[in-house]
Amino acid sequence: MNSAIVTGAGSGIGRAIALRLARDGYAVTANDMRLDAAKAVVAEINKAKGKAIAIGGDVSKEADVDAIAAACRDAHGDCTHLVNNAGYVHQARFVDLKLEDFDRMFAVHVRGNFLCIRAVLPAMLKRKSGAIVNIASQLGQIGGIELVHYSAAKAAIIGMTKSLAREVSSQGVRVNAVAPGPINTPLVKNLSADWQKTKAAQLPLGRFGEPEEVAATVAFLLSDEASLFVGQTIGPNSGDVML
Repeated sequence: MNSAIVTGAGSGIGRAIALRLARDGYAVTANDMRLDAAKAVVAEINKAKGKAIAIGGDVSKEADVDAIAAACRDAHGDCTHLVNNAGYVHQARFVDLKLEDFDRMFAVHVRGNFLCIRAVLPAMLKRKSGAIVNIASQLGQIGGIELVHYSAAKAAIIGMTKSLAREVSSQGVRVNAVAPGPINTPLVKNLSADWQKTKAAQLPLGRFGEPEEVAATVAFLLSDEASLFVGQTIGPNSGDVML
């Protein structure tokens, strides 16, 4: 059975990904800093006859990430599929950013991705099989006003994805990124009403996306049907970025 770790699985996009992968037959390890939120998602999965466990933990902390990987191994075997989704949004003008705001943004998004990949990649390479999807953002491609630190961290994830794909694709491990546009999640709803109104008006599709639409993209990239996709950044973004 495929065994997937999904970080930040307690709400929004992460929740939708965990539910989708469980429906697709994966044994899911659902991580969130809020253990109660992860447990609620696992309860949904179990109610639907899926297979999942919940574990808390901060992906920016090495010991927590090691515990997440160990919990997956103990319950489901080595992680075969990893979704680095954990993240958060903080809005501020650049001149108002504090050093701790910048450092925390990179700790969660960039250090977190690094630690999670490092924890599971050796087993994937030994098995010569595996798939990793990193959740970036369209703002990592085009930038965002009052979101400089967030955009920079997401751009770093895209760069990490491309570089790692060049290292490990020939060894059977596929690495890709998904860069959603604005999605109707608690994180986006925490942004100012003015930001949301302005961004919605810029979108060719005329609407924000839904978490399930991102989950479908992730499920595809993890599947064997995406066997030619390596180092790619796929954009379910309502047309905000067109490549």
